Amino acid sequence: MLSGLYRLQHDPRPLLAASGISLAESASRIPVKRYAVLYNRIIAELGDEAFGLFPQPMPLGSFEFLCRGMLGAHTLDEALARASRFLRIVLPDLALSVRRNGNRAELEIAETSARFGDPADPARVFAFEWLLRLIHGVACWFVGRGIALDSVRFPYPRPAHADDYALVYTEHSSFEGDTLLARFRDNLLELPIRRDDAALGRFLEDAPGRISMLYRRDREMVLRVRDLLRAALPTNLSIDDVARHIHLSTRTLHRRLEEEGSSFRRIKEATRRDIAYARLTKTAQPIAELAADLGYADTSTFYRAFVAWSGMSPEQFRAQLAARHDGSGTRAAPMDGR
Repeated sequence: MLSGLYRLQHDPRPLLAASGISLAESASRIPVKRYAVLYNRIIAELGDEAFGLFPQPMPLGSFEFLCRGMLGAHTLDEALARASRFLRIVLPDLALSVRRNGNRAELEIAETSARFGDPADPARVFAFEWLLRLIHGVACWFVGRGIALDSVRFPYPRPAHADDYALVYTEHSSFEGDTLLARFRDNLLELPIRRDDAALGRFLEDAPGRISMLYRRDREMVLRVRDLLRAALPTNLSIDDVARHIHLSTRTLHRRLEEEGSSFRRIKEATRRDIAYARLTKTAQPIAELAADLGYADTSTFYRAFVAWSGMSPEQFRAQLAARHDGSGTRAAPMDGR
């Protein structure tokens, strides 16, 4: 989200501070409400609802007119077709299309120009995911229900934080595609548009940042479990321990996490991974000490886990960050892209 600010040589620190966000500890999750505030502050600062990512700014008010254009449609299919036509005008660098393929609908986002040289450029990754979340969130709001994504193929290499995609999008997330391709059941395209002008007026308050808070899969129970696991470290809590703490049976906790698109194992691994990346990026803490702080029984077990997350050892991770720092003159960002 900050990539456009950097490209246009804007200092993001005042906007981060005004939004109540600190990047000093990259293992800390940013509350969604603060993320939404930052979203709106950035586009107001730049006068561009596409965050300064593209040569042609997306004028302020584009999101409102996108929604108003979709409002008069009878079905979701018609509303998405209208959205696609409107985006060709205000966002010519990305092309949105929706089609039917058997019993699946396919929402595709493709580049129309070679704007980004590196497929893994954080600005490019954010641009694709921002537009997917925006269109998906608006579609869900207009039909008054969540639209489950059966699969999403992303057009860039698998990132280090790929496990989080199951929480935000779908467990069936893949990478290295030519375009972004999201699939869902085709009968959902026939859902009627259920919102009226009065509802849209209320929805547009605090928009477009408000879209960040709609229809996320990582909800209350995932966050509660994550916080408990983090607070207990280096004690390694089991699912039975956590269930007792929140006064649920283990079976009920497992079911609640499954309903939110996650699992106890995935949350535990994501929590440890976030902390490990942050410590390796921002501190010189010895590897053995870090492994102990994360609740690993021995350093070798931590090594195996870290290689599974990142494809390299902790020492190689640090060396790569140091090389980036030496080559650019600026501190490297955490390698998971946050």
